Amino acid sequence: MENFRQLLQELKSKSFFVEGELCVIGCSTSEVQGDRIGTSGSLDVAKALYDALADIQSETGVSFAFQGCEHINRALTIEREAYNPYTMELVSVVPDTHAGGSLATYAYRHMNDPVVVEFIRADKGIDIGQTLIGMHLKHVAVPVRCKTKQVGDAIVTVATSRPKKIGGERAKYQLD
Repeated sequence: MENFRQLLQELKSKSFFVEGELCVIGCSTSEVQGDRIGTSGSLDVAKALYDALADIQSETGVSFAFQGCEHINRALTIEREAYNPYTMELVSVVPDTHAGGSLATYAYRHMNDPVVVEFIRADKGIDIGQTLIGMHLKHVAVPVRCKTKQVGDAIVTVATSRPKKIGGERAKYQLD
């Protein structure tokens, strides 16, 4: 997964990872391996990706939320310490490779104190294999252009977010 580590370092150099922020990770390990999403999940691929993310987390203080697959309604696995009862709802499910996806399963098994939440409004995200993480990003999502376009055979899309600009023609967005 050298190209994944390369992508993470590229994003780190752009100050993409911020201490205390949540970053959604959606991933199809099937797509990484060159297969169709949902057909050949791999805990070995998941381990390589998770290990690279754990390194970035320890270096930057960012927290990761691992999106499960459609079979668990794209619920997210997070560390309990990142759980916010005011903005998140716990759900009763344990991700599994065939109902949750390999990366969410691996994360659940290797986190210190994992919980699964129905949805979040994350500051940013990395989508590996077109897993559709947009439902978990804050409005307004803004694409982040990267030199690294793929992880394995999977297409990678990266996004951050910005506050909504509200008001009309007289609204201001910065102090004069």
